[in-house]
Amino acid sequence: MELNQQLQTYALSEIELLKIHGRTAGSLDPLTLFWTGSALEMNVTGSELWVEIEADYELYEPWISILVNSAPVSRVMVTAGRYWLCIFRGMNPAAVKNIRIVKDVQAMSADPACSLQLHAVKADGEFKPVGDKPYKIEFIGDSITSGEGAIGSVHEEDWIPMWFSAIHNYTAMTAEALDADYRVISQSGWGVLTSWDNNPHGNIPGGYGKVCGLLTGAKNEALGAQKDNDFTAWQPDAVVVNLGTNDGGAFYSPGWKDEATGKTYKQRLNADGSFHEQDLAAFEEAAVRFLRQLRQYNRKAHIIWAYGMLGIPMLPAIRRAAQAYTKETGDRKVTVFQLPDMTPETAGARSHPGLEAHRQTARELAGYIRGIIGSGASL
Repeated sequence: MELNQQLQTYALSEIELLKIHGRTAGSLDPLTLFWTGSALEMNVTGSELWVEIEADYELYEPWISILVNSAPVSRVMVTAGRYWLCIFRGMNPAAVKNIRIVKDVQAMSADPACSLQLHAVKADGEFKPVGDKPYKIEFIGDSITSGEGAIGSVHEEDWIPMWFSAIHNYTAMTAEALDADYRVISQSGWGVLTSWDNNPHGNIPGGYGKVCGLLTGAKNEALGAQKDNDFTAWQPDAVVVNLGTNDGGAFYSPGWKDEATGKTYKQRLNADGSFHEQDLAAFEEAAVRFLRQLRQYNRKAHIIWAYGMLGIPMLPAIRRAAQAYTKETGDRKVTVFQLPDMTPETAGARSHPGLEAHRQTARELAGYIRGIIGSGASL
């Protein structure tokens, strides 16, 4: 194989013109990508580009998607170790290529060993500035927002990283339609008050103020996951909350026992199958608390609670929570938006929304957000 003698190696910290997407702990030596949709973006000339990548895991390996000029061209399982990965070669050296290396898989709370880091690049061209887009959007959610099942056959049932996608995902599609930069905070199975299996620790608000608060263990601590997030550095124009699906599912799941305390947690149903009033009220109170928290950190954002891709059993409770928060605070920049329900024709892997369901949601959600923030972008 003929080697390109023109390639030069650069640590990420040596390149001033890179753009980082997603919450980070602030380090580029190396850059740790925590969340779904987190990415390294660059504009670069030259014929060839490599990235030095490092992954570790015990259970769930990371995946990445590579986009060249906004088009997905490669999807890679990042096996354990540290090595060089070719992003492109043989391209027109004079042309500027926009490159995004995107983390396809959510932060894995169930695998404290899982990590994905970028150390350096090798290129034979020059780096050019990457501009900011007119808007910023933060998406908060569960498996739907993590893109679980958005890729893969409808027959797939294995819970593995292969079936996650940050690209075939309403978050990326909505942001693209609105010409917006975006971030994602999401975790499969988690909710506002409780996870699908009634575990009260499986809630997104609990770690929202940290860089990646749902990750535990000494390794993630060292990587900066538990550092306070710098909200002043990235203030969104809109925050989209797609939570409630797992809180609703908890009513139909067995109780969860905390082995440390012996206490069992359970969202209960009445004899007629309706939600127990006290437990439903607890969910609504948790939703109001989360709205307060979101406003504390995101002062100017429109907060949109978007829900409904896998049914709408919690929609009345979500509407009541939003109304209670607005009445309490006078904050009128909080609304509720019903998302289009998945159908058998739009289902993906693992009984989750597939590509067409994400496209449909992105079209409707982008239209709704455009009406709020006044984007001139077109679908």
